[in-house]
Amino acid sequence: MVPLLVVLLLALLLFGAGFALKALWWLAVIVLVVWLLGFVMRSADSGGRKGRWYRW
Repeated sequence: MVPLLVVLLLALLLFGAGFALKALWWLAVIVLVVWLLGFVMRSADSGGRKGRWYRW
């Protein structure tokens, strides 16, 4: 009975970790796309140079 519970707990833990890692990959891809769009679409300042697209 105990080995069965250990195996089920391990399977649940690995399934949860796999789901979390997949969600983190999607979040990383979204952040990369937003960063690239901001880099490409940054506006020029009054001197004609490309300015920073972020405020910090």
